[in-house]
Formats: sequence, C-alpha cells, structure tokens
Amino acid sequence: MNNPQPRPSLEDVLDAFAMEPDTGRKTIERYLQAYPEYASELVDLSRTLARSSEPFDGALSAEEVGLIEDAWRRHEAAVPRQAENPLAHLSVPVLREIAGKLGVPRQVLTAFRERRVLLASVPDRFLTQLAAAAASTVDAFRNWLEPSSMPMLARSYKSDGKPAEVVQVPFDRILLDAQVPPERRAELLSETD
Repeated sequence: MNNPQPRPSLEDVLDAFAMEPDTGRKTIERYLQAYPEYASELVDLSRTLARSSEPFDGALSAEEVGLIEDAWRRHEAAVPRQAENPLAHLSVPVLREIAGKLGVPRQVLTAFRERRVLLASVPDRFLTQLAAAAASTVDAFRNWLEPSSMPMLARSYKSDGKPAEVVQVPFDRILLDAQVPPERRAELLSETD
C-alpha cells in the first residue's frame, strides 16, 4: 500500500508562492486550486505582494546586511563542505607531465582524481611527491581521498544504468591495474627512497 505524500506546510506553500516570478492571477489560481486549505493566507500574501509595488532602490540597512550575513554563516556551518579535488583544475598536458615525473601511467592520476584510491594504502612518500608535483599539499589530497559521509557517485554519462557508488581500492591494486612493472610498483609502494 502506498503512503500518501505529506502535504507541505503553510510556511512552505507561502514561501513557494512568494518566490514565483509572477504572482499574478494565474499563479494565485493555481495555488488556490492545489492548496485550498491555505486559501485565506494565500490571498493575503498575494494582496501584500501586489501592494508592495514601491520600487526597491537596492540599498539595505546595516541591520538587514547583518541579518543576511548571519543567516549565510549559519547556512555554511550546517552544510558539510565538500573537499576540493587537487587535480581537478589541471589540464591533460599537465597531468601527463606529472605522471611522467612520478613514473606512473596517467590512469593512476585519474584514480586519484576520481577518488578511487584508498587513502590508507598510499605511502606517505608517494603522496608527498604527488602533492609537490601537483603544486598542492598532502593535506589537500588526504581531505579529498577521505571517505565522506555522502555517497560518492561515479561519473554519469548517457547510459542505461544509474551511476554507481565509487569503490575505493588499495593503491597497489591501482598500480597493478595500470600494468606498472613489478619493480616500479615496489619502488612506489616503498616508504623509503
């Protein structure tokens, strides 16, 4: 048995109406038809919005600016900040150059960019070299690779299926899949020079 969707609250309906680009007759009629239980409140809001036809000069009082800034700070604190990808801004030629400096195929860097590398499996020495080559910091790479509380979706292209959650794999597996020769893999996985 299907559970009916809960009706939006009065506040949600009024907020949605106030945000409409045109709060004219057609819009108010649509809202009254969809939410008859809020008819008097919708009509009151519609009249208020129609009366406030005074042109806005764009100047806010110091109190209004303070309220907006305070609300923005609360919003930023409530929304978890997504770590920035330290490789996202790099062009293909730069990524090719970094891969050459590190002695790895480009697909290894792609695994880092797509957050497919298990952070705990990456030697500090390699992470330090990667960060230096990418003109970034080790902390930026650590923050990027740490599993987040939100699901990480793979790239989405036109396809028959939904994007799947990204599965992080150990660094040695990334190197093996990239067909890095065994002696070079051993060097890359070593913590010493």
